[in-house]
Amino acid sequence: MSQTLAPQEQISNQAGQPVKELPHVFDSTRLTLVDFLDVDGDIMERARQFTGFLDDARARGHCHYRRVSVTGSGPTIQVLDPDTGETREMVYMASNDYLNLTRHPRTVAAGIEATRKYGAGAGSVPLLGGTFDIHIALEKEVAAFKGCEAAILYTSGFGSNCGTLLTMLTKADVAICDLLIHASLKDGCGNTNVEYFRHNNMNSLEKVLSRCRDKYRTKLVVVDGVYSMDGDIARLDRIVELAHAHDAYVMVDEAHATGVIGENGRGTPEHFHIEGKVDIVAGTFSKALGSVGGFIASRKDLINLLHFYARSYMFSTAPTPQSVASLREGLRVIVEEPELRRRLWDNIDYFKKNLLGLGFDIGKSETAIFPVIIKDDLKVKEMVRFCHDHGVYVNPVVYPAVPRRLSRLRCSLMATHTREHLDKALNTIEDAGREFGVI
Repeated sequence: MSQTLAPQEQISNQAGQPVKELPHVFDSTRLTLVDFLDVDGDIMERARQFTGFLDDARARGHCHYRRVSVTGSGPTIQVLDPDTGETREMVYMASNDYLNLTRHPRTVAAGIEATRKYGAGAGSVPLLGGTFDIHIALEKEVAAFKGCEAAILYTSGFGSNCGTLLTMLTKADVAICDLLIHASLKDGCGNTNVEYFRHNNMNSLEKVLSRCRDKYRTKLVVVDGVYSMDGDIARLDRIVELAHAHDAYVMVDEAHATGVIGENGRGTPEHFHIEGKVDIVAGTFSKALGSVGGFIASRKDLINLLHFYARSYMFSTAPTPQSVASLREGLRVIVEEPELRRRLWDNIDYFKKNLLGLGFDIGKSETAIFPVIIKDDLKVKEMVRFCHDHGVYVNPVVYPAVPRRLSRLRCSLMATHTREHLDKALNTIEDAGREFGVI
């Protein structure tokens, strides 16, 4: 049994900054990931201490990360149980595969056909020898889908956001960011000045825009369309209006919006009827589109620039033929099978009504992402363990991913969840909430 962590003694590293000297035996309930950012010793010692922390968390049933599915993404999955070594079926409430296009017969068939025709990979970076006709076709289709002139494909959504921003913004520029933007966007602002405004607060945004108006060469407002931890929607119509009035551009990350919101699933600009007015529309292919990769859609001139200056594009092999073909078919499915999105929204309405009826705090969730806010890291870990033991797969989100007062379970819905699946999840979360005194 691990000992209780004693008060930490502060020592200094070579730079004169205080670092933590951690004990050799850990009580993981008293530590967080922050404690391992800078500890005494070199990187291998830091890794060894972190492993001790993970081992203790696993022993307590609190380490529900990297759980292994042996069946892929779906409303239910077969999970390899880390304790028994056996597979067990679980209701899967942790996927971003909102329309379940990872398993749609049309996207699967398109990927298989493309693999047979083009092979397993592109073989080169896109700027040199890795661009195929299907890459060009997908670029055009993404641009049209997002109401923009042109688009560029990346092999990951993270690389798309990070590489694009690192290319666009320098020390002469400024990124004006919502406090809750995705980590890939924050990392992309590493070469520039950054100003933050309070989440979805237009008064705060206007004050920052006014302060920055005459100080920087390029001013770029950076937001998510749908926020990944809270499920709320950026007030993009007002954001665009304010930004353009202050001679600033707008970049919106559509990762969790594409396929989910908007009359035809085209995302946040369509939701607010401002298609064509957003300067840069970013997104990932790994959520509702059911594959992997990322994109930027914008003016042709900017896309031309990114082809030659975005390092995450230039120095990464082009997306695989399978993923590209599946994505092209996925875009068609979104347009041609609107009943998938209708089923998703039926599930969203049902789940939201019942969570609120049980007395849970779900913040300002408006979409398929539900934060079940518990406000206690240890209770979150215990509730996730309870849900896992009862066949429901939900994710823990604790400090430092969110403030301690906002620690939560994170649930996300799919169009292919049945009422039976949702009821099992709701009943299990209710039982966990009562077991640990949350409701």
